[in-house]
Amino acid sequence: MSNFVWCHGPSCHKSHTQDRIRGVKGSKVLRTKKVQQTTWNTGQHMSMYSYFCSQGCYNDFANTYVQQVIAIAPRTEALETPIEVVKEQARDWGGNPYTSTRILTVDNNGG
Repeated sequence: MSNFVWCHGPSCHKSHTQDRIRGVKGSKVLRTKKVQQTTWNTGQHMSMYSYFCSQGCYNDFANTYVQQVIAIAPRTEALETPIEVVKEQARDWGGNPYTSTRILTVDNNGG
């Protein structure tokens, strides 16, 4: 099995770059680029760059197919993360007092 796929960008074959030109004089074409299938570290996670030759092609794909992608797992309610807001008094380098705010995530699962 090949470890390359064609870029999934819907307009990849329209980009005017030298590395996309194929064919002989009189019948030249711009061709979609091949993308090497690569994995991170353990080989368990493939990044977007395993399917797209550039961030531009990824953005073209995302903008073209956003409705279909969202339909896979629609969000019907807001997600929330429990937090605790902590106000801390401190002094800057000149000795002037100020208040800083830290947001801490609270684990409600006891773990």
